[in-house]
Amino acid sequence: MDKKSTLLKLIPEQGILPLFFNKDAEVSVKLLYALYEAGIKTIEYTNRGEAAFKNFEKLRKVCDTELKDMYLGIGTIKDGETAQKFIDAGADYIISPGLVEDVVPVADKHDILWFPGCMTPSEIIRAEKLGAKVIKLFPGNILGPSFLSGIKELFPNLLFMPTGGVDMTKESISGWFKAGVCAVGMGSKLVSKDVMENQKYAELTAATKEAIEIVKACRS
Repeated sequence: MDKKSTLLKLIPEQGILPLFFNKDAEVSVKLLYALYEAGIKTIEYTNRGEAAFKNFEKLRKVCDTELKDMYLGIGTIKDGETAQKFIDAGADYIISPGLVEDVVPVADKHDILWFPGCMTPSEIIRAEKLGAKVIKLFPGNILGPSFLSGIKELFPNLLFMPTGGVDMTKESISGWFKAGVCAVGMGSKLVSKDVMENQKYAELTAATKEAIEIVKACRS
């Protein structure tokens, strides 16, 4: 199976996509280990600070040498040039906060999955025409599950994943799954400031396992 197909299967199976950035490379690596320990096989590292690229290279090295079944996505990609830079550094897929059209030819050239951030039916239609397979609903807290319920049947061939505003509660997660998402992006509600600042890695592993269990319960 090629990488694109693998990820289109893996992300929905995993049900949650943890995403984070930390300016400290060592902390970033430890967070990756803590998520892996919980059974996570793909994460989104967000391009949110000056250290992001250097840290990403470090994470890539860890994945290539120690966590060989971990796929590494890069998020917050706002132009084609940055997409190219991270693909060259080994990004397995690209996630954008909006519909960034100049990312598309770069990702397609390398046969890499790209997730556009969309907020309106018009953006989703455009993204589908450009070949998107997964739509990141962003910001999820503004849109809410009822937005997806209202538009989902217009897009039978697309997968949807909200990011922003997904809480670590059964109510929040199940609301999204009932609306028809394939997975939920989980940032600061999972990889919280407290976890990062106080290096609570065991707590992160436990919380991630809990989130995975909530997703399983929503599906059964």
